Amino acid sequence: MIAVENIHKTYAAGDTPVHALRGVGLSIEAGEFLAIAGPSGSGKSTLLNILGCLDHPDQGSVTIDGQEMVGLDKTGRADYRRHHLGFVFQSFNLIPVLTAFENVAFALNLLNISETEVRERTMAILREVGLEGMEHRLPSKLSGGQQQRVAVARALIKNPRIILADEPTANLDSTTGEAILETMRALNERHGTTFIFSTHDPMVMDFSRRLVQLRDGEIVAEREGVPR
Repeated sequence: MIAVENIHKTYAAGDTPVHALRGVGLSIEAGEFLAIAGPSGSGKSTLLNILGCLDHPDQGSVTIDGQEMVGLDKTGRADYRRHHLGFVFQSFNLIPVLTAFENVAFALNLLNISETEVRERTMAILREVGLEGMEHRLPSKLSGGQQQRVAVARALIKNPRIILADEPTANLDSTTGEAILETMRALNERHGTTFIFSTHDPMVMDFSRRLVQLRDGEIVAEREGVPR
């Protein structure tokens, strides 16, 4: 599904170049529940941003479902994100003046879908992530875990092939974080959606079916096994 080949990315920090990624190569199959892990500065968020068409490598290629992403212009990358990718962020990134329902439905409103279908799909995904009865609450009236469930529902509402989650448990206590991971894993199993995490949280690593570890912009270890 995803083929990453010889990806390099360097940033300028004043007069000093920072080599975020150094020749990273990685293949990801459809339906994986994969964590990209490493300490701060390892390059994991940079790699996730490149996979999500939010950043552009200096060298190398990224192919998703046969589509070469690096050659797309800014409009092409934005169009791909809008139709095929879902994002979950550690800071939730909900619109504070919109209800849970409106935050989730907003993604569909950009796709010229009928009002009836928007309502049906939004209510269905809110039920699936355990938020039935909370659809009219503003983010300020939801707990951190409930806000992250809204974010997960928003990411899934377009039926994307891939969900990219950047440190999704960072602002949650361990019990809430575990519940969110269990919800995402259930959605992965039910829908076959590919989940790719960037994380330094051992719990996310334990939940993953495959773990890719980065250090100083290079893959230093991989493991596959039975998650917790």
